Amino acid sequence: MRLTILINGSDPTVSHDYAVLWLDTDEHRWSREAHQGIDLPAWGELHDEDGVTTLCAPSADAPLCTLRGLHVDRKERVSAAQGAAAWTALQSRKPTSGFWRLQAVDRQKVRAENSLFGN
Repeated sequence: MRLTILINGSDPTVSHDYAVLWLDTDEHRWSREAHQGIDLPAWGELHDEDGVTTLCAPSADAPLCTLRGLHVDRKERVSAAQGAAAWTALQSRKPTSGFWRLQAVDRQKVRAENSLFGN
């Protein structure tokens, strides 16, 4: 299953920073599809534990971004449609907070022709 997530800063009316991410819950990976001001890497690994989803760099355990309240259970039920987000700004290394919002859920199993996560 793939989720499309929008992350915004704490006040989107003042700061137009955002990131659009695809979270692949089958592969436990994520990719950045679009962004401005929220500089996450192009892709990485995701971990879902106790209602908190963490986005990490490839082969790293330290979270780059934390999505509170986001959990997908074994029956592919998504626990929430929005919640708090926190990340470390790459350039300033300062902790930053904002919000995440679920934009779309794709439950179809589709094999991409050119997969970023291909073997």
